[in-house]
Amino acid sequence: MSARSRTPLPPFDPTDPLGIDDLLEPEDLAIRETVRTWAADRVLPHIADWYEKGELPGIRDLARELGSIGALGMSLEGYGCAGASSVQYGLACLELEAADSGIRSLVSVQGSLAMYAIHRFGSEEQKQRWLPGMAAGEIIGCFGLTEPDHGSDPASMRTFAKRDGTDWVLTGRKMWITNGSVAGVAVVWAHTDEGIRGFVVPTETPGFSAPEIKHKWSLRASVTSELVMDEVRLPADAVLPEVTGLKGPLSCLSHARYGIVWGAMGAARSSFETAVEYSKTREQFGRPIGGFQLTQAKLADMAVELHKGILLAHHLGRRLDAGRLRPEQVSFGKLNNVREAIEICRTSRTILGANGISLEYPVMRHATNLESVLTYEGTVEMHQLVLGKALTGLDAFR
Repeated sequence: MSARSRTPLPPFDPTDPLGIDDLLEPEDLAIRETVRTWAADRVLPHIADWYEKGELPGIRDLARELGSIGALGMSLEGYGCAGASSVQYGLACLELEAADSGIRSLVSVQGSLAMYAIHRFGSEEQKQRWLPGMAAGEIIGCFGLTEPDHGSDPASMRTFAKRDGTDWVLTGRKMWITNGSVAGVAVVWAHTDEGIRGFVVPTETPGFSAPEIKHKWSLRASVTSELVMDEVRLPADAVLPEVTGLKGPLSCLSHARYGIVWGAMGAARSSFETAVEYSKTREQFGRPIGGFQLTQAKLADMAVELHKGILLAHHLGRRLDAGRLRPEQVSFGKLNNVREAIEICRTSRTILGANGISLEYPVMRHATNLESVLTYEGTVEMHQLVLGKALTGLDAFR
C-alpha cells in the first residue's frame, strides 16, 4: 500500500466542498480575510438600512478605508497601488459583493475602470497626479462611456471633443455612471476627428456636472449618476495619450468584467449560506425543512453551481496573471457566473419562503442587485454573441 493511500482524507467542508482553498497561498487567504473582516465590520451592520433608504452615506470615508486596506486599484503596480495578483483582487471582489454589489461596484469602477485607464493609457504626469490619491481613496473616480441612447453600442456615442487651439472642448452626456456625483475625476470617452479618445476630466471643471440618479430598485446602496459635459474646456494634456479607438474603453471593461466574475459568486454565496442556515432552523410538519428531499436537492444544485463558478473565476484569474486571458474567456465567466448567481438567489428565496423578501435577510437585496450586474459591463445578449462569434467565426453583430 502506498503512502498516499494511507493518508487520511480531509473532512468534508460544506463551505468549500471542492477544496478550492487548497489552490490558494497563505497571502491569498490573508487578503481574503482582511476584506471579509472589513466588510463584516463596516458594511453588513448597516447595509439593509442603506439599501432601504437608497443611499450610501459616508462614501468618502468608506473609500479611504478601502484605500487603507489596499483594495483600490489593488492589482496595479506602483503609484501607491498594492500590486496584488489577479486572483487576490478577485477574492476581494467576492468578499465585497458578498456584502453588497454596490460596494463591489465602488471598488471596481475606481480600480478596474478609472484607475486602470489612467495606469494603462495615461501619461506619466497623469499617473503621478491622480493614481496615488485614488489608491488611497482620497480621490474617487468614475468612468464615462455609456450614453442615454447608446448602451451596448459605444461606437455610436454622441459625446464629442473638438480641438480649439491647444485646448479640447468636450460636449455630451453619459448615463448610469457609478460614483459620478462624488467623483473628483472622471475618465470620459468621446469621439474626436482623430477617433475615439479618452479624457481625464477634473470634476470641478466649468461645464461639468453629475446629477445623481434616484428612484432605483437595484444597487440602491450605490451612487449612480448622469454626467453632463457642456463645452467643458480641457488642456491638451487631458487626453489619454496611449490609445485611440474603442480598444481603449473595451480593454478597461474587460478588466472590470473579470472582477464581476468573482463578485457575482459573493452575492450567490451569501444567499446560499443564508438558505442553508435557514433550512436547519425553520420547521414545518414537525422537523427542519433542510431534512426534506426537495430542499436538499435545491441546496445541492446551488452548491454545485456556486463552487463551479468560483473554480471558473479562479481559473480565469490564473490565466490573467499569466497574461493568457482572452476577452472571450471573460465573457464566458461573466455570462455564466452572473446568470447562475441570480438563479441561486431565486432558489434561496424559495427556501426562505415569505421571509425571503424581507431585508432582515440578504437574499432579495442580492437578487435585485444582480439584475443590474446582469446588464452592466455587457448584457447577457452581448456576451452570448461574443462567444457565438468566437465559436463559429461568424459575426452576428452586423
